[in-house]
Amino acid sequence: MTRNRRVERARSVVAMVVALIWIVPLVWSVATSFRAARDPVSGGLVWSEPPTLANFAEAWNSAPFPTYYVNTVIIVGGILLVQLITVILAGYAFGRLSFPGKQLLFALFLFQMMVPAAAFVVANYQTMRFLNLIDNRIAIMLPAFASGFGTFLMTQAFKALSSDFEDAARIDGASWWQVLWYVYVPLVRPSLVAFGVVSVCYHWNDFLWPLIVTNTPASRPLTVGLAAFTQSSESGEAWQLIMAGTLLTTVPLLVGFFVFQRAFINSFIQSGLR
Repeated sequence: MTRNRRVERARSVVAMVVALIWIVPLVWSVATSFRAARDPVSGGLVWSEPPTLANFAEAWNSAPFPTYYVNTVIIVGGILLVQLITVILAGYAFGRLSFPGKQLLFALFLFQMMVPAAAFVVANYQTMRFLNLIDNRIAIMLPAFASGFGTFLMTQAFKALSSDFEDAARIDGASWWQVLWYVYVPLVRPSLVAFGVVSVCYHWNDFLWPLIVTNTPASRPLTVGLAAFTQSSESGEAWQLIMAGTLLTTVPLLVGFFVFQRAFINSFIQSGLR
């Protein structure tokens, strides 16, 4: 066996071990969510009673999960829609245009990626309070409308394109926005899909900022609603209910990944993300 072959097998073994370690909590959560209320959690994966869906029904009725779902979809979808517009325009400007202060502005966008999001919490909260947006879905969405990561990704994608496409469109009389929309955007679609996947996953799972700016279930997303549900007197230490509620919040992302798995992987490969 050659050295490269041994290294490849060693990497495969390490990847399998890491995957098993990662999947253990998920398997335990799924097993616990289907466990009957009278079946002790300490039994591990061994059930003394048949699995049941009663935990999901009780969890769904114990908290306003439909409201949490609607809020989350509106928040995630609204953020993604505005982000796609801003990162396309910013990426086109930094990647294809020349203007004074270009390098400085781009460095500021990169600086945003290096600073933890928690560092902006106080300033963002003061801004939302000044705008009277506390306990409003807009307060969760507004700070995320501009993305440093998305701007960087799209800038690199636009830079990698040949100028021949734009020259041909200009000769045909196309304006700058027609060049952008009909020529460049279709060519950078894999990068847009890759960014969309990252954005949806991040904001679907975001917890700290929504927790700070929401006070009532009417504006809470699933992550904050799940935290409130686990602390309520109804669930208490009923791990079956807590795990059922947790799966209710994660199932949409899991289903979306398995359904669009091939498209997700291809988008990351074509965009150059690793």
